[in-house]
Amino acid sequence: MGRVILLAMLFAQCAYAKPAPEQLMDAPVLREASDYSFSTLELDSADGARHYRIWLGRPLKVSTANPVAYLLDGNAAMAALDTPLLHRLAHSAAPPVLVAVGYATPLRIERNARTFDYTPQVGEGAQRDPLTAVPSGGAEPFLDLLTEQIRPLINQRLQETPRRQVLWGHSYGGLLVLYTLMTRPQAFDEYAAASPSLWWNGGVINTEGLAQRLHGKPRTLLMMRGDEEPASPAMRTGPKGEQGGAAKQLLASLQQVKGLKVQYQAFPGLSHGPMLPASLHYTLEHISQQP
Repeated sequence: MGRVILLAMLFAQCAYAKPAPEQLMDAPVLREASDYSFSTLELDSADGARHYRIWLGRPLKVSTANPVAYLLDGNAAMAALDTPLLHRLAHSAAPPVLVAVGYATPLRIERNARTFDYTPQVGEGAQRDPLTAVPSGGAEPFLDLLTEQIRPLINQRLQETPRRQVLWGHSYGGLLVLYTLMTRPQAFDEYAAASPSLWWNGGVINTEGLAQRLHGKPRTLLMMRGDEEPASPAMRTGPKGEQGGAAKQLLASLQQVKGLKVQYQAFPGLSHGPMLPASLHYTLEHISQQP
């Protein structure tokens, strides 16, 4: 009986954390005519171990008033876009520039690279992911790359320095969004964390000292979760219509932080995987309505 339970838990973990790992990326918006034009740039990590491909989506007109949305899991984000969405965004009050930060791979999800990039270092020495046992803990060098190399390259191509910088991520990407807000809140103006992996390594998101790190500069956080998501990979289903316990506690703590505006959005009937496209569409529509 114990072996059956263990196998069931392992199956649930794989289903949660490894969504079709060999699925190829298919992004119809790169083939179809739309009100956005896309270009790419590529660069490597400082240690040469990870290879990035970034898609830059420009609306019809770009100025400092356009928000710039940096999208983690860029391959999957590009696959989640569609032409009707791009049309709505392009004709909205604040058409966002799209920066999908992905990997130079034909895959929709580059599991090993994202596991390393989107997880913080805990303690000293080499670190393995508690779920997949692949190397983890590279959040700091990845954020350095994102803010010190990728962003200047994007601004150079735009020939503008937009005033609103937004960071969106799902799952491990959502964990990184929260980690960025907690540790370097000045890096972005707005944060959108979808289905963040709050269970990771026993919980690593801590709001202590965040108010001081804001330095009086207001920031906004949009947190999103499907009401059928489990609280952790070891659970098969989520608390119907409710936030998970960790999400509840974190939201309560964040709402006490002076200078941080927090919004929580539940997605009825959605589990972990479908939350990626749903949260991405919601986030882009949300920021495009705020000139």
